Amino acid sequence: MSQIATPHDRAVEGASLHWRALENLYASAPINHLFDSRLEILGEGSARIRFMVDERHFHAAGAAHGTIYFKMLDDAAFYAANTMVTDRFLLTTSFNLHFSRPIKQGPLVAEGRWISGRRRVLVAEGRLLDQEGEEIGRGTGTFMRSRIALSGLPGYSTPG
Repeated sequence: MSQIATPHDRAVEGASLHWRALENLYASAPINHLFDSRLEILGEGSARIRFMVDERHFHAAGAAHGTIYFKMLDDAAFYAANTMVTDRFLLTTSFNLHFSRPIKQGPLVAEGRWISGRRRVLVAEGRLLDQEGEEIGRGTGTFMRSRIALSGLPGYSTPG
């Protein structure tokens, strides 16, 4: 028995291609070659970044510098928001951070979630979790559509 693709099926397939292309875009960014990290788009409005923190990321007191909080929370929220926009690259216009605990060495997860907006400005949040699943930081950002077409970025591509 053959299956007929419905408009819903085609939309899900298109969204999945967009999500894989966003994952490739993350992996292609030169800044991300400095970190042992990997982006996973979990679905519409949801992203996760897994990464390792080691002593290269520490400040003088032996814990991760605040730039790690910002980088991973901003990226997770940004990519969660960019799942909602298929034609343009988003730009972070503001980001508020809340530090709960110092980051020590080991695996961490940043989870991003789109909150609101679809047209010009989008709002998304991120949570930073340690290896026990405890929240160690969070942030909320606003993201604006840019004039940069996603399709024009070399890293925005799908496998195959």
